[in-house]
Amino acid sequence: MGVWNRKKLSFGFVSTRLAGTDGVSLETEKWVDVLKEKGGDVYYLAGELDTEPEVSILAPKAHFKHTEIREVQHELFSEKKRSRRVGNKIQSLKEELRDALEQFHKQFQFDILVVQNALAIPVNIPLGLALTDFIVESGIPTIAHHHDFYWERQRFLSYAAMDYLRAAFPPVHPNIQHVVINSLAGAQLSRRTGVPWTLIPNIMDFKVLPQEIDDYNKDLRKTIGVDENAFLILQPTRLVSRKGIETSIELVSRLKLDKCTLVIPHEAGDEGFSYLQRVEDYAKFMGVDLRIISGYVAKERTIGSDGVKRYTLWDIYPHADLVSYPSLYEGYGNAFVEAIYFRKPVLVNRYQIFESDIEPKGFEVISFDQFITSETIISVQNILNNPGRLAEMAETNYMLGWRYLSYEMLEEKLEALLTNIYGS
Repeated sequence: MGVWNRKKLSFGFVSTRLAGTDGVSLETEKWVDVLKEKGGDVYYLAGELDTEPEVSILAPKAHFKHTEIREVQHELFSEKKRSRRVGNKIQSLKEELRDALEQFHKQFQFDILVVQNALAIPVNIPLGLALTDFIVESGIPTIAHHHDFYWERQRFLSYAAMDYLRAAFPPVHPNIQHVVINSLAGAQLSRRTGVPWTLIPNIMDFKVLPQEIDDYNKDLRKTIGVDENAFLILQPTRLVSRKGIETSIELVSRLKLDKCTLVIPHEAGDEGFSYLQRVEDYAKFMGVDLRIISGYVAKERTIGSDGVKRYTLWDIYPHADLVSYPSLYEGYGNAFVEAIYFRKPVLVNRYQIFESDIEPKGFEVISFDQFITSETIISVQNILNNPGRLAEMAETNYMLGWRYLSYEMLEEKLEALLTNIYGS
């Protein structure tokens, strides 16, 4: 009969930020789509939200960019020891966030807590501690969806924060079911904590055809200043160093096309702005037309207060001739899944998770190891000059995506997690 058919369930989603087009927010939205389709109710708490106000609670100090959070985080991850002042401040912030979580549960009475990455990556230590206390004290069944862990990032390896990291990133408790987005993260999680885990990679709704060029987005190239006849290479990632944007710049330079533009739709800022300056300087040095268009991108199609049209990420993909994905590290790869969904050829660095979890499934891409070579450039040129082969690759990848990375796969995995709570 299945859990879905026996009980109407409600879910409370918590994260630092549930807004915009970052990976965690996008994946949360997909989970919500599936849960609502199965009749579930969904509620939200985060430090930044673009969800419906009537089902949401905004807790500003849950955001990793809140001034007080940034202050304690800076000391925890820049000093070798923790001062008593900061320890006391963390406890105070934890209690404030703990009260917010309690109010969230009291107001909406949801059955299951779903924590999106806030118990994995320690960008807000007080929130992780507050969540851990809330889960233990309330006894609420919890699904902790982990996108990336602290031990995967050098900047989070701090003696001053180690006790907090071991306590809450992630916590170990019988009420918590752990979900990871790649198998290597799961193996590390088990080795470090002994807990079992469920693998749910990034997904797309492959049963729904992708957005195409239509009356709204047909002027995108003109709006962002790209020639209609230019070759458009899209790197749909944030502006942080591990995304390897220099490689895409090198690719554009070495292709030596008459007109070619590299477009990046996401903004900088999560890890500072020095890398943005580095990328812009490098593009200028290499003679590459680089367009960073985050100011034209929104979650929904709209006209801004400045009178300028805003497009969604889905409006940009149809205009791309090639998707470049040279990341040095990824938890799974939202941009990769999106590219195959939009049937675009993909140039991808064989980062560790691609090699272990994606490549064995048979996806057809142009791949390279760490740096591009003359052979890489020739492969790109051959594919782009062979429309028939390109169409074959696109169809193969789309069907593999539907098999391994679809909403239907997520539905099956979620039902298994709910069965662990309520029985078959």
